[in-house]
Parts: sequence; structure tokens; C-alpha cells
Amino acid sequence: MTGNPYVGSLAWLTDPAHWSGPGGIPLRTLEHLGYTALGVLVAALLAVPVGLYVGHTGRFKGLAVAAAGAARALPTLGLVTLFALLVGIGLTAPLLSFVILAIPSLLAGAYSAIESADPATVDAARAQGMTEWQILTRVELPLGMPLLVGGFRGATVQVVATAMLAAYVGSGGLGRYIFQGLGSQNYPQMIAGSLLVIALALMLDLALLLAQRLATPRGARTA
Repeated sequence: MTGNPYVGSLAWLTDPAHWSGPGGIPLRTLEHLGYTALGVLVAALLAVPVGLYVGHTGRFKGLAVAAAGAARALPTLGLVTLFALLVGIGLTAPLLSFVILAIPSLLAGAYSAIESADPATVDAARAQGMTEWQILTRVELPLGMPLLVGGFRGATVQVVATAMLAAYVGSGGLGRYIFQGLGSQNYPQMIAGSLLVIALALMLDLALLLAQRLATPRGARTA
């Protein structure tokens, strides 16, 4: 490829041929979103109940913090490669990596959400005869919902920005453009793929920021 690759990337993005067909931008974007949603959903099923338990009971918090910190330190590309060697090429390897990547933010968001509830409010609810489950679901969780949504926001942005690695082991998504461009030295295509990933991450971050804002109690939002 000759010429300015950044100008070429804009030409690549505006080419109608890249917006249709099985390898078009809309389908690759849907694949990318699907990988992200699946990774975050599986991680949430694992991490959120644990985080709610830790936040409500105060037990195993040190262990949860240590586990979340250790998971953050793991290199995602290394995990994808390791899992691909163990389970083979396909979606399973990157999905496992995305789950591990999303767990720390979700776990921290869940237990921080419950811990953020005013102890006096929790004690008052307990004095009124509410069960521990009622206190968790009717008092602590509603009050801490912004932090819980913030955990989902952090996990989603991290995964969507990393989901391009699915193409590294033969899956789809926007990473296909990056790795195909790398293999053929088509730098405008690589830049275009990177811009698409960045734009998608920013849009999701903005949407979840709005959701976090809406989840904030009205009094706190006004303050």
C-alpha cells in the first residue's frame, strides 16, 4: 500500500463494499458485540453473586480483593494463546480469556456497591425485622446500584477493547480487519479496524455512563 495510511483508512471506511456481505462492517460489529456480551454475561454470573455475598457479609473480602488483583495482572493475549493450545482454535479460547478479564471489575463493583450502603440505614432495616435477603435486595443493592453498573461499565469497555483478539485464533469480530491487514501489510485496513474498535468502545462507555447516571438515586444525582 502506498500513500498516507490514515487517509487510506478513511477511504477504506467509506468504501460501500466494506459495508455489506458476510465480511462487512455491520456483521463484524455484531460479532464483536456478541463476543463482548457473552464474555461479560458469563463473568457476571460468576462474579456478581460472590461480590454481593462478600459485600453483605464482609467475609472473604481480602481473598476477593487478592483474586481480583491477580486476574487484572494476567495478560489477555497470553491467556488466549494458552487456551487456544489447550482447547483448540475457535471461540472457546478467547471467551475464557474475556471472562477472566471481566471478573475483577464486576467483582469489585458488586462488593463495593453493597459496602457503600449507609450502615445506619442497614441497621434500621434490620431493626424493622427485614431478613438479610430483604436487606440485600431492597436496601443495599438499590443504594449501591450506580457502583454495580460502574463495574459492568468497566468490564464491558475492557472486553470490547480486547475482543479483537478473537480473530487471533480464527474467530470473527472487528479484529479480523486488524489481523488480515497485518498479514497482508494493508495498513489502512488495520487502522480502520482499530478505529472501529475504538468507536465501539466509546459508544458503549457513553451508554453505560448514562445508565450509571440513571441508576443514581435522584437526591445523590442532584448533589
